[in-house]
Amino acid sequence: MGYLSQEERDIRLAKVQEILKAKNLDLALVYYDEFNIGNGWYLTGWCPQFESGAVLVLKDGSAMLLGGPESEPFAKQDSAIKETRNFPVFMVPDEEYPNATITDFPTLFAELSAKEGAIRRAGLVGGGRMPADCFRQITEGFRGVELVDITDAFVALRYDKSAWEREQIRAAFQLADASYDAMLKAIKPGAMEIEVAAAGEYAARSRGATGFGFSAIVGSGARANAVVPTATTKPLEAGELVMVGLAPKVKGYAGVVGHSLPVSGSYSASQAEMLGHLKEVFRLTRAQLMPGRKGCEIDAPGRAYYEKHGLLKYLVCPFAHTIGLHEAEAPFFGPNSQDALRPGMAVCVDVSFFGHPEWHGARIETGYEITEVGPVPFSAKMDRLLTT
Repeated sequence: MGYLSQEERDIRLAKVQEILKAKNLDLALVYYDEFNIGNGWYLTGWCPQFESGAVLVLKDGSAMLLGGPESEPFAKQDSAIKETRNFPVFMVPDEEYPNATITDFPTLFAELSAKEGAIRRAGLVGGGRMPADCFRQITEGFRGVELVDITDAFVALRYDKSAWEREQIRAAFQLADASYDAMLKAIKPGAMEIEVAAAGEYAARSRGATGFGFSAIVGSGARANAVVPTATTKPLEAGELVMVGLAPKVKGYAGVVGHSLPVSGSYSASQAEMLGHLKEVFRLTRAQLMPGRKGCEIDAPGRAYYEKHGLLKYLVCPFAHTIGLHEAEAPFFGPNSQDALRPGMAVCVDVSFFGHPEWHGARIETGYEITEVGPVPFSAKMDRLLTT
């Protein structure tokens, strides 16, 4: 069962056509793999396992998947783009597929030239993420064609979320709420970090999660200093804080929850002070989520608060970023960002610090839809919990 509707696919391919026309390009190659799924998923609602690939989009809006034979049947079932070609560079190294039809880039170039006429300029998305051999084979196979990096223009298509995208993100945040409840219940002295992660993952999966934006974050005590610690078999200890985070996905789109919780069930006076700092910066940042506000403006109040209270030296990540096909994706609203909020964006307030001598690391996070009148919580529950 595919995730991306034909209507959404066609709208997105039409937007790529506009880029090709504006830049006088004959086609676009959009690279993807399991670690860089966003650009490929945006056009297909799909990503292979084990193999990598690219989406090829022609200026007439037609498209095909370039990949490997192991994922070809999977693509024909679930991808919104069904036409496929198989290339050695996208396959599992040294694996053999004797019954598969394998081609190469010179052959593809000849096929496209026969169909489309002279191909002089091609746009490339994600070239900086490609393995070197993949890039070499493309440049050699498309010899004589000018390759133009259009990554920024393509990624910008993903900034504004359609109503359909926002629907999936909102559903993912509801799963994150259920995961939070399950993880909170699992936290107690003697429980292992991995048990807390399992509780949250099960709560999401059993309610329809199609994946996760990152591996479950569970870091207790000093392990929270790791910024994004994955769960281990370490037992939780009375008096510790445990930092948790989970990002369930619905049809490829992520929601998220993040919090720092007391293992013993209640915060000590010092821990409550720490949480008070996080919540105040959360409130300051949330108040900046208005259309037209630039990233540097969104970041400034929280940064000033951290500086006033001696926490700035423990700051690793800015306080806001967008969410979509990745739990954290461009634009990021840091101290030098000139990106401005627009209605239709999906934004997380993500307040944290790491390496504190007493509190170690801590994080609180939830997300908002940006509307004409300001932010609307994707999770009313977590918005209330993190702002009061």
